[in-house]
Amino acid sequence: MIKAVKGFRDLLPHETPTWRRVEENARGLFEAYGYSELRVPVLEKTELFKRSLGDTSDIVEKEMYTFQDKGGENLTMRPEATASIARAYLEHALYHSDPVGKYYFFGPMFRHERPQAGRLRQFHQLDVEAFGTMSPSLDAEVISLLYSLYKHLEIAHLTTLEINSLGCRECRPIFRDLLVEFLNKVKEDLCPDCQRRIERNPLRVLDCKVKTCQRILEEAPTISQHLCPPCKEYQDMILIHLEDLDVPYIINSRLVRGLDYYTRTVFELTTSSSGAQNAVAAGGRYDDLLLQIGGKEIPGIGFAVGIERTLLLLHKGKSKNHCLPFHCYLAPLGPRALREGLKLAQKLRERGVRLEITHEEKSLKAQLRRASKLNVPLVLILGDEELKAGVVIAKNMKKGTQEPCPLDEERLLTYIKREEGP
Repeated sequence: MIKAVKGFRDLLPHETPTWRRVEENARGLFEAYGYSELRVPVLEKTELFKRSLGDTSDIVEKEMYTFQDKGGENLTMRPEATASIARAYLEHALYHSDPVGKYYFFGPMFRHERPQAGRLRQFHQLDVEAFGTMSPSLDAEVISLLYSLYKHLEIAHLTTLEINSLGCRECRPIFRDLLVEFLNKVKEDLCPDCQRRIERNPLRVLDCKVKTCQRILEEAPTISQHLCPPCKEYQDMILIHLEDLDVPYIINSRLVRGLDYYTRTVFELTTSSSGAQNAVAAGGRYDDLLLQIGGKEIPGIGFAVGIERTLLLLHKGKSKNHCLPFHCYLAPLGPRALREGLKLAQKLRERGVRLEITHEEKSLKAQLRRASKLNVPLVLILGDEELKAGVVIAKNMKKGTQEPCPLDEERLLTYIKREEGP
């Protein structure tokens, strides 16, 4: 009897309801945050992953399913989705229709590694990517979106959010030199992979899972101690926003992630629950990625959720549908309004409202123009005067009318329902 290939498994009928629970909760939540679904092919040109992930990454060196097709072209079954989504974003010039690109993707990935619980050679991910904006508030919102998904699945209490900064082009080379100096002193005690990486990509040494290396690296310098002032200020502002959004986190100064394209913000959702891999989801900022794969210098941030690993944590129970057929745009005017607006946006989204919010300092005219371009029927305007009065200005884009509405979650929900009704 022919059996499935090692590391590849069938999804049987009694398992699909739990998978659908994850996918349906994710789809509803991602779309409430303004993300659109984008689907990319399984096969990509091998060069895409070599440029994006780096020649020295474990994925490129050891794990990719790569082959020559009948035309002699080197192709690879996608080992992760970020590079593919970035390639599609550039190839189809999606930045022309909207400079702020927000996409999500569900699908299988392929890596040749030792199969174990939560880790197969064909595994599945939920992927979220946001292009076009570099802002601490966006970073915090993306991290909050990930945390909200696990809250909706009722397993957030089984996870820990870890966050760090990898610095930028200015401060990372200084840290790299300090790290190489330390690693050369302990080189003989490191594993062969780490010895080889010292010159080629020393930051990857910090990601080593070999226990002897981990003990040695406890004495290594950390990049958090050598961030330049702009990077330190950027990270501090992210943490302020996370606290505003009631997202619990810990700072892990050893967190580096295993892919070359990350800059500044990196984060992981980890678990110590028995039977699951340590990281169930992870992501970060990658402001140089699109340039590396031959495109424009466009910033980006995103995360990937391991579905198999998440399923190991799931409680039994029916999925909940929080999606309501409403859509509005929150236009904050000023830094204080942005902070309060983020909290209001999260509350409304968690009640199922499809809502978009800007993360850049834009005039009201510019925000209304974008809301009109996105065909949003209702704009909630929030500035310092509105905060003092405890209201938002609700502008009906179809009727051209506007009126104050109390800054109260329940009354806003009632108002949005009324405006969106027949």
